[in-house]
Amino acid sequence: MGASLPPKEANLFKLIVKSYETKQYKKGLKAADAILKKFPDHGETLSMKGLTLNCMDRKSEAYELVRLGLKNDVKSHVCWHVYGLLYRSDREYREAIKCYRNALRIDPDNIEILRDLSLLQAQMRDLTGFVETRQQLLTLKPNHRMNWIGFAVANHLCSNVAKAVEILEAYEGTLEDDYPPDNERCEHGEMLLYKISLLEECGFLERALEELHKKEPKIVDKLTSKEQEVSLLVKLGRLEEGANHYRALLAMNPDNYRYYEGLQKCFGLYSENGKYSSDEIDLLDALYKSLAEQFTWSSAVKRIPLDFLQGDKFCAAAANYIKPLLTKGVPSLFSDLSPLYDQPGKAEILEQLILELEHSISGDGGYPDRTEKEPPSTLLWILFFLAQHYDRRGQYDIALSKIDEAIQHTPTVIDLYSVKSRILKHAGDLVAAASLADEARCMDLADRYINSESVKRMLQADQVALAEKIAVLFTKDGDQHNNLHDMQCMWYELASGESYFRQGDLGRALKKFLAVEKHYADITEDQFDFHSYCLRKMTLRAYVDMLRFQDRLHSHAYFHKAAAGAIRCYLKLYDSPLNSPAEVEDNTSKATQKKKMKKQRKAERAKKEAEEKIEGSSASGTSKSGKRHIKPVDPDPYGENLLKTDDPLSEATKYLKLLQKNSSDSLETHLLSFEVNMRKPKILLAFQAVKQLLRLDADNPDSHCCLIKFFHKVSSMPAPVSDAEKLVWSVLEAERPSISQLQEKTLSEANKIFLGNHEDSLMHRAAVAEMLYTLDPTKKLEAVKIIEDSSNKVVPTNGALGLVMEWKLKDCIAVHKLLDNVLIDTDAALRWKVRCAEYFPYSIYFEGSRSSAVNNSLNNLDTETPLNGGANGPDIIQSGNAFTSNGKLEAFKNLKI
Repeated sequence: MGASLPPKEANLFKLIVKSYETKQYKKGLKAADAILKKFPDHGETLSMKGLTLNCMDRKSEAYELVRLGLKNDVKSHVCWHVYGLLYRSDREYREAIKCYRNALRIDPDNIEILRDLSLLQAQMRDLTGFVETRQQLLTLKPNHRMNWIGFAVANHLCSNVAKAVEILEAYEGTLEDDYPPDNERCEHGEMLLYKISLLEECGFLERALEELHKKEPKIVDKLTSKEQEVSLLVKLGRLEEGANHYRALLAMNPDNYRYYEGLQKCFGLYSENGKYSSDEIDLLDALYKSLAEQFTWSSAVKRIPLDFLQGDKFCAAAANYIKPLLTKGVPSLFSDLSPLYDQPGKAEILEQLILELEHSISGDGGYPDRTEKEPPSTLLWILFFLAQHYDRRGQYDIALSKIDEAIQHTPTVIDLYSVKSRILKHAGDLVAAASLADEARCMDLADRYINSESVKRMLQADQVALAEKIAVLFTKDGDQHNNLHDMQCMWYELASGESYFRQGDLGRALKKFLAVEKHYADITEDQFDFHSYCLRKMTLRAYVDMLRFQDRLHSHAYFHKAAAGAIRCYLKLYDSPLNSPAEVEDNTSKATQKKKMKKQRKAERAKKEAEEKIEGSSASGTSKSGKRHIKPVDPDPYGENLLKTDDPLSEATKYLKLLQKNSSDSLETHLLSFEVNMRKPKILLAFQAVKQLLRLDADNPDSHCCLIKFFHKVSSMPAPVSDAEKLVWSVLEAERPSISQLQEKTLSEANKIFLGNHEDSLMHRAAVAEMLYTLDPTKKLEAVKIIEDSSNKVVPTNGALGLVMEWKLKDCIAVHKLLDNVLIDTDAALRWKVRCAEYFPYSIYFEGSRSSAVNNSLNNLDTETPLNGGANGPDIIQSGNAFTSNGKLEAFKNLKI
């Protein structure tokens, strides 16, 4: 580096490099300018100056200088290396790899470049290249521990596990007998545990166990060592020894569910689906009774038997488990027991048990089998449990009566208001639910969880402006909405995006959904620093787990929701473009024009403020190192630029591909694929989506709709002319007989058969009605009759929840929208609304008799202040018309419950 310079300038060049490494950018810039005064065309100095400017956020100048430096000295490995570092800082990893490879052609043994290249190869999962680079590093510097470990990990990631074990053994062969010293015992112990896990992964179980026993004195993490040992014993079939080891582990931690599961496996009493024979249940009961005598303070040893016990034994065990927790007042008791509601018969037993306890406490003040009195709070927690129990069963009237009784008993318990809010949400009264959640929030303004729950309820009620105001109470001062983004608060962005989508504000909805997608891109980038850190600190097992987690990152539920939401926004944008004739016609009204101009002025004002902020920060926001501290200002706060895309379907396809790659087992993925490809139109891709839907769930109403829509569309297409069209047609003709639903049947016949198979299901009948209207619009009355002939039967759900109403609120809302928007029958939609208002009396959508909307109109918006404060508290709303953007706030503020 700087070899072509005189001694004085060569020392200055070293100072530039040192200043860059110590982040003293101004000092480095000064030294670079001193060299360039004498040698203005020196390529390496130009490149280093560009790299320094890049760190000072002057990217355009940086790229110009680095390219000029490379042009002046194209055979310098320093110039190519710097160019790669520049690309790496901008996350252009593939371009950076090209630059590093060019640098290595000039200086093939440069360790720094090889190390940087290996990090990029790990990031990009170029595993073959990663192995080669790590091998080259090991060859050049075999006395460096990190090179041995890096080569082993590279082989492991490349699925060459046996080779990785050989490399670790070769590394151990270079160590002295008294290794490691005290300051490296943890790192060496981690390496040994990693090696043992590799042997286990290879299937060398005996060898792994032998290695574990041999190296046990050198392993610092004794708990992991014991867990690894018992895992190997069980896999080797040495179950008696494994059982003894699990008992020893339970003595250390008797509330670890994995240890109980392992102990059951040792006794041959474990089932993946949780189903056991009567003999197995007796053996398990005996096992857990003996464990309960040994670990009397353990909660897990009392809770686990509830999963497999039946009948009277279950009732006795449940009573033994529940009573102390009710006395103690554990709010999470119902959440703990909620998995039992999926098992037939247990919900009824729990209901009967809790009602007996309520009757006994109300009458005698104590439990049935005890003489001592219970504290008054026990009745409160019994009512609290019962309210959640009836909510789970869909019996909202009883649930609300129980929670109201609990609130009357002790009005100061915050959890009661939160649960009442949840019950009302399930019942369909979202505005009342939001009001109650806010009342709970006002009772403890320092509780972040309750604040977040209140925000979530408000977003569900489409009170976005008020929700934003409350959400930022727990962010730092300053640009608070950016803080929510910086905190990667994805649940908020998803709920906000869904609310904007419901209100038709596609720009803001897209903004929120794409913000979540950006968080996942950031999480992927965040792994970069760990490629060197984990090898240095020897956290190898955690490192490999992290890489595998990153490989399936985009299958996470939050990403799926965000991508699906973005795709729906683009589909809606495609169906109703911004400059459509209908919109132009609507915009002729003066009121709309005025509103649009006001919005435009607001956007221009925001843009101007952003520019002023940038100018102010460029003048004063510079640190001693020369790096500018410019806060990013959002130039498009309302997402208007996102709506100006020329091809919404191509944008939707980007996210669709990610869903197809990472969520291929989701029905929603293929439904969206069908919608996108039918609009393109890409007939074969749409047909592929239909086949995937039939594979996943052929009886699903959406799958049936897609199947009928597809072949109806194909039948209405003109005869094929080009060779490509003829090829597509021949593929469809060859594939149609393989679809069992359409074998030797017309689409109308297939639709009737589907109705006959699912005539008791509301959503299946709605799907059949929609397809009947699609196939023959003249049969609209018949389609409406199919829906109206549906009956809301009282049926057991999986035999577990007792007698509940079959119809769900969201399904009935979907049917109403179908009648109103697709079948376009306002009379039928009105009849359906009246009918559903009886089934769902708390629903705001159907204006049920007990909903807050109806009650408020009857009470003439009574302005009674809630007992514990409400949404109109002085800390939240500063002016009477502060939040009028959603049009519903007045009813929300003055709501009486």
